[in-house]
Amino acid sequence: MAIDRWRPFGASLSRWEPFRDLTDIQQEMNRLFDDSFGRPAASTAERMWLPLCEMYETKDDLNVTFELPGLREKDVNVSITGDVLMVKGERKWEKELEEESYHRLERAYGKFERTVPLPLPVQADKVKATYRDGVLEIKLPKAEEVKSKHIKIDIL
Repeated sequence: MAIDRWRPFGASLSRWEPFRDLTDIQQEMNRLFDDSFGRPAASTAERMWLPLCEMYETKDDLNVTFELPGLREKDVNVSITGDVLMVKGERKWEKELEEESYHRLERAYGKFERTVPLPLPVQADKVKATYRDGVLEIKLPKAEEVKSKHIKIDIL
């Protein structure tokens, strides 16, 4: 048996993996954000959560949609102040089972408050909100000064 003179007796080589530390950091950051921003921990049924939101613009309106499964319209409050839309509510824990009897508890319960800055001025007095099948749709008419206007070109 030949002894490798470049390696001290008993030393072992390990392969250097430069991205292993980055992966560990990413996993720790994911855990930190999961704990802080609304995914329920295994032992907690009540915590703050944020509903998913989509926003799109049409010619005359700004439309905002929120996913609120399991809530009734009376559990949701919509308000607008200046250029900020706010949606508040609460999904209540109404189960009779003990928390320890669950095998999985992934839905978030408790209060939520979602503020959405509006990218353009709207007519706050003409905002309409509808709620159907767990989806809240808010139609915000654009202010007249931001609506595009067709300008006729005169021939000279």
